[in-house]
Amino acid sequence: MKTSKTSKFEISEYLDNEEMIKEYLNVVLEEGTSEEIVVALGHVAKAKGMTEIAKITGMSRASLYKSLSEGSHPQFETILKVLRAVGWNLRVS
Repeated sequence: MKTSKTSKFEISEYLDNEEMIKEYLNVVLEEGTSEEIVVALGHVAKAKGMTEIAKITGMSRASLYKSLSEGSHPQFETILKVLRAVGWNLRVS
């Protein structure tokens, strides 16, 4: 019997253009919980390049990974830093 290997699904690999990233984040913002929003921001940061996001925010990569992972509760300042690092802002419409 042949065994097959599976790998963990990594959504950040599919966030390969701005339109896809915007659509993904907008759906999560509209329908997700606060934890899902934080994790989605982590996916976006990873897709954009965690090293680059770390440089822009002045945070370490390890700190970003920890702050934007499942079960974390980052400060609002961290969320704003990451949003701005990927070129976005919050708006109310």
